[in-house]
Amino acid sequence: MDLDILKASGGKDAAAAAKPLVTLTDISPNSTVGDIKKAIYRQRRSLYPERQALRSEPRGKALKDDVQLKTLDLQNGRNLYIKDLGPQIGWSTVFICEYAGPLFAYLLSYTRPAWLYGHNAGQPISYVVHLAAICWSIHYVKRILETLFVHRFSHSTMPLMNLFKNCSYYWGFAFYIGYYVNHPLYTEPYLGKLQVYSSLIGFLLFEFGNLSIHLALRDLRPAGSTERRIPMPTANPFTILFQYVSCPNYAYEWYSWAAFSVMTQCLPAAMFTAAGFIQMAIWALAKHRNYKKEFPNYPRNRKAIVPFIL
Repeated sequence: MDLDILKASGGKDAAAAAKPLVTLTDISPNSTVGDIKKAIYRQRRSLYPERQALRSEPRGKALKDDVQLKTLDLQNGRNLYIKDLGPQIGWSTVFICEYAGPLFAYLLSYTRPAWLYGHNAGQPISYVVHLAAICWSIHYVKRILETLFVHRFSHSTMPLMNLFKNCSYYWGFAFYIGYYVNHPLYTEPYLGKLQVYSSLIGFLLFEFGNLSIHLALRDLRPAGSTERRIPMPTANPFTILFQYVSCPNYAYEWYSWAAFSVMTQCLPAAMFTAAGFIQMAIWALAKHRNYKKEFPNYPRNRKAIVPFIL
């Protein structure tokens, strides 16, 4: 069969305004969407497969790569519609940049450079400042190692602009928080060691809980596949949070930063926690809706990110 690949305008009359971009000949009905993307790339070298979103309708939903042509009810004869997603970059690359940057930015202020703190740079450093640097390093080293050895991404790339947006957020907050926690005039928490060490224990437990969830999610998806299953608690007691929320990894994440904020009693850290919670709540609610839509037997008692509430 022959297949026309059209570029939709995206307006009301998108189907009529679409112009042929590529014509593929002798295409087997058994070909998948992924095969079509590769065929388009052979004719249009700027449109590598990760940059393409193929649809059966001009304004329809993007088709998954494993969908076969013979299963599609193609409109207007044998047409598919393409959207250029723009320049792409690998998820792993973005994540490593996101996490290596904050590690460097925070530890830069931890060294108390004179160009940043002036003549006060030589002031004695509080034990809380040392603990905060250790906790910060644990979190971001953990995230880098998870990116390299744990995470299995359902998509190999994301838009290139996300790199600059995400790095600005993480790097900017890292320097902002580090500047105040590592400042020579930093004041220890009001309740002293009780507040510091209880929060430290909480931080370490929540970090381990976050790692436990990531390992459980990895085991749900066999290597090299995009299979999706309902996440459930495992033998690890830290995964019990799956009983209550759809995204316990996000829950443990904001628990960790809340503990860090209490431990340091630092307003910028609390602002980072609040901003992170808002963003993760948005992601969690979207994933929660997708889970319920995809799995008819999805547990009804689960919330998105906050047990019993949200």
